[in-house]
Amino acid sequence: MRAIGIGLIGWGTVGCGVIQTLRDNAEAIENRLGAPLKLLRVADLDLDRPRPVAVPSELLTTRAEEIMNDPEIHIVVELMGGLGAARTFIRQALENKKYVVTANKALLAHHGNELFDIARQNGRAIGFEASVGGGIPIIKSLREGLAGNRIDTIFGILNGTANYILTRMTEGGLDFDAALGEAQAKGYAEADPALDIEGTDAAHKLAIASALSFGTPIQFDAVYTEGISRIDPLDVQFGEEFGYRLKLLAIGRNTNGRVGMRVHPTFIPKDHILAGVSGAYNAVHIHGNSVGNIMLYGMGAGMLPTGSAVVSDLMDIARDILAETPPRIAPLAFLPDRLKEIPLKPISDISTCYYFRFSALDRPGVLSKISGILGANEISISAVIQKGRETEGSVPIVMVTHEAVEANVRKALEEIDRLDMVLAPTQLIRIENHETQADD
Repeated sequence: MRAIGIGLIGWGTVGCGVIQTLRDNAEAIENRLGAPLKLLRVADLDLDRPRPVAVPSELLTTRAEEIMNDPEIHIVVELMGGLGAARTFIRQALENKKYVVTANKALLAHHGNELFDIARQNGRAIGFEASVGGGIPIIKSLREGLAGNRIDTIFGILNGTANYILTRMTEGGLDFDAALGEAQAKGYAEADPALDIEGTDAAHKLAIASALSFGTPIQFDAVYTEGISRIDPLDVQFGEEFGYRLKLLAIGRNTNGRVGMRVHPTFIPKDHILAGVSGAYNAVHIHGNSVGNIMLYGMGAGMLPTGSAVVSDLMDIARDILAETPPRIAPLAFLPDRLKEIPLKPISDISTCYYFRFSALDRPGVLSKISGILGANEISISAVIQKGRETEGSVPIVMVTHEAVEANVRKALEEIDRLDMVLAPTQLIRIENHETQADD
């Protein structure tokens, strides 16, 4: 049986993982597929820097066009990243009637709807398992394994860098800068870590996963995003006293016909299954009306885990090529004409529990004044810690609330932060107390 020709654009970390996976598992791949996956070309602008996986010189090129125009190449793998050239190359590949596999979550979050439409017009498919959760089969689970369900909730830890930093702040007592430096030294964080620590990377992934879950087009601009760079070790410690563990969570919910998507630091109970996900690991919790609650867990990034996901897509597409059938599954799980513009639920409308840390003067009446403002805005206090830990002239007052509406919370904190007795902006961290909290 004929070989399936592969062309790879981007000979970086993930590209090396794909090449090594294809080599190490060639026999198993062919036994499962019935034909070999043959790497015919590798394109990269810099062919001289050292890599952990070598490529024969005759396969190398600096010109991606050679891959686009090679009739022996059936599938183009885009692993260069970015929004510019990668978008151009994927469009060109699809218009040249080639299939595409990509790990580019930013590109799909911004331009996925357009690219999926181009693929459909040309009778081709885009595989993107590696774009969400690295080696964890989140996309395949949502598109196939859970296809018989109405999914109402997807939430979890979708960025290993942020999870490593918060783990070290929790277990090692480090401050944010020290934990970030350690993550960079271990290779978990980039020299410029902004996409990871400010929540953007997780928001890209949530936008894609939510579209698959709820049957909507990808709507990255609708994801409320907040990072972890302002987290203070003091809040991690207070959270532990209340019985909570801090995580950067990506949360998507379809509640009463409205979709809410948000990424932000979140306290969860220590006995919640996600609380034990530490280091650079990812985990995603999904609730379907038939299957109930499930969780997917594993390495969300890395050379070989992500390479594994790319090769999985190559094999799925190769099966269609060998069978000479059009793509069997719509890219976002729902047929394109059945995707719906479901009304969005803004962050101001959510209802959840909250953690507040006020930096106030140590004088009589402060607590009653703050409590009064909260009560006037329909915010009920569940627990309070007030200790004499003076920080820069103020004493922390820490509260946990019952469920409250975000709009009311923001209004109350604006009033509280204007008080003369409050010396710094209030720290707010949302709390998820149970697995399928309805936000209403």
